[in-house]
Amino acid sequence: MLRILLLHNYYQQPGGEDAVFRAERDLLRAHGHPVETLEFHNQALGTGIWAKLKAGLLGFYNPASARRLRQAIEDFQPDIIHIHNLFPVASPAVLWAARQAGVPVVMTLHNYRLICPGALLYADGQVYEKSVHQLFPWDAVRRGLYRNSRLQTAAVAAQTGLHKLLGTWQTGVARYLVLTEFARRRILDSSLGLRAEQVAYKPNFIADPGAPQPNSQRAGHLLFVGRLSPEKGLQTLLAAAATHALPLVVVGDGPLRAAVEACASAAPSVRYQGPADAAGVAAAMRHCRALVMPSECVEGMPMVVLEAFASGTPVLASRRGGPGEMVKPGVNGLLFEPGDPEGLAQAAQALLADEALAARLGAAGRASYETLYTPAVNYAWLLALYQAAVAEARDELPAVAKPMQYEHA
Repeated sequence: MLRILLLHNYYQQPGGEDAVFRAERDLLRAHGHPVETLEFHNQALGTGIWAKLKAGLLGFYNPASARRLRQAIEDFQPDIIHIHNLFPVASPAVLWAARQAGVPVVMTLHNYRLICPGALLYADGQVYEKSVHQLFPWDAVRRGLYRNSRLQTAAVAAQTGLHKLLGTWQTGVARYLVLTEFARRRILDSSLGLRAEQVAYKPNFIADPGAPQPNSQRAGHLLFVGRLSPEKGLQTLLAAAATHALPLVVVGDGPLRAAVEACASAAPSVRYQGPADAAGVAAAMRHCRALVMPSECVEGMPMVVLEAFASGTPVLASRRGGPGEMVKPGVNGLLFEPGDPEGLAQAAQALLADEALAARLGAAGRASYETLYTPAVNYAWLLALYQAAVAEARDELPAVAKPMQYEHA
């Protein structure tokens, strides 16, 4: 059995990456693999100006992280290392330490930070791809895409740019795992200069929640679950719901909470439920007519879409990013153009008015889950990728990357 070391850098706020890291850890252990974890926490940086300075400096190369990984390798003797996030405390130092120890690395790209400092390919309400082909993304720095700070954006851009020049991203990782085919195309057509065989599609998974709730026993409303923020397309959704009296339940929290509460007060069809834990989200999913994903940024693979498919709930999604790829229009959901409240309303009305259509799309969503997103399917996928990376390392295949070509700002 392969011995697997999982490495993850937690952000200060919990997120979907953390859940995927823990789920894959538990999945591998359930199949009998010896698994150890090496965890880093951004909370260790503290707060304030000093914390920002430390993040900016350590993000280039953190020698303490390299030492921790070398010790973990010595103690555990892994066959492979799987990284979920290394920004910023773990830093690219761990890639150099793994390479020096001769242990192959696979790394899941949960976002686009290596090619865009803001990580979302989103700026000023629009898809943003100017930085994708640039060694140093001057325009992204000018816009302050990372935390609305030019200085912090410059630090992130310099960190990734330096390691492009050093070849760290090309030679330090045997396999990058991406969540969608869109992400694979974008990562390959970028300033990273990776080989096609280095980037593999491997979606996320969730545990089976059990038999879906029959459509006849569901309430007839739409459901939004997620961060209440502009890039999630929430304003488009609220406009559609208020104008067309769409029955809508909103679950989550974020900077647009006041706008959601105001809409719920003014529009009788809209109800704000507040934030919910995993059990609360699962219950809400089982009782709605459809999940709405109106994102205007380039999403990866939101876990809430997998939850919808697994629960037999059809998905209404904007034609962008991961959800726009996962949802097959007329098969397991419906699509609309991002930022188009009228298109969203038309798709929603079609589902709300036709229970048979909702039932058919929901059943196909469940079939999508069983085909692509179950633990069993994902384990087989993950194991094959690990074995390929280990075999390459043992055969000492050359990791020759294509020449780097950069587009200047």
